[in-house]
Amino acid sequence: MAQPETETETGTATEAGTGGRKGAPDTNRLAQFEEQRGRLWAIAYRIMGTVTDADDAVQEAWLRWQALPDEPPVVSPRGFLTTVVSRICYDLLGSARARRETYVGPWLPEPLLDGARGPVPVGTGGQEAPGGPEDRITLDESVGMALLTVLERLTPAERTAFILHDVFAVPFPEIAEAVGRTPESVRQLASRARKRVRAEAPRRTVDRAEHRRTVEAFLSAVMGGDLDALLSVLDPEIVWRSDGGGKVSAARRPVLGREKVARYVRGLVTRGTQREGLRVALTEVNGATGLVFVDPAGEQSGVFAFTVHAGRITEVDAVINPDKLGHLDLDRL
Repeated sequence: MAQPETETETGTATEAGTGGRKGAPDTNRLAQFEEQRGRLWAIAYRIMGTVTDADDAVQEAWLRWQALPDEPPVVSPRGFLTTVVSRICYDLLGSARARRETYVGPWLPEPLLDGARGPVPVGTGGQEAPGGPEDRITLDESVGMALLTVLERLTPAERTAFILHDVFAVPFPEIAEAVGRTPESVRQLASRARKRVRAEAPRRTVDRAEHRRTVEAFLSAVMGGDLDALLSVLDPEIVWRSDGGGKVSAARRPVLGREKVARYVRGLVTRGTQREGLRVALTEVNGATGLVFVDPAGEQSGVFAFTVHAGRITEVDAVINPDKLGHLDLDRL
């Protein structure tokens, strides 16, 4: 798990609930928002699991920020905007979960590719601003596909409390403002979520080199048609999840076990070789080495995220639903 941020700049709970307004008037509202934009987007993506919803939440937060009266001024834009975007996401997540319950096949988060797409700041005409640490995807469990999948099993309140407190070090009174609960209730929500995440999150290596070597070995075995090498890099209890959303052909249930996954992968390769000019590339997927395949004809593309432990692949999350790849500039790969 990423180390939580320690600076909250939020003032008292009462101030957070009323916007924390006191002090000198704001002089540059856009600049203040842009200073927090990366953090807001990072929070929104982790709570929602989708790029589109994260973009919408940040945009809505900007509109609310822009509509505030100049007097009295907000003493802590960071605290105020964190509360606003969290509340927006919390409200959105309730309806999103209802839609995901009727989703065709496994529902996976929308992937992020290092350098292929970043959140576009408000008021920049679509030009990306230089990013800080929160704008860059790192080997950070809080943004990994495996953990985001586990977070889908939490209630909206548990997920919001866990992300805000354990990842972004937001105090419980401010989280209470976002989810409409008491601070003690929020503390319990975060505790329950933490226990579940610890119990259900897969074991994984934090060694970048080991992770990359394992994914490279997988790719080499697949492209070389070496079944023995493929079996050796797969964990006996590997889980392969495919998210096609009913839009493209995909396994509608997770594929379980080394032999079944190996056969499934060989079938994918066989179909893939029939597509002339198919490109496969190693790239960073949600902070760790993954794979992207691109069909120049536009028939199908996909992003694979891997969980690695002890030199073997334990989970693969394959996102091939075209609706979940539209935010990526795959032609750059």
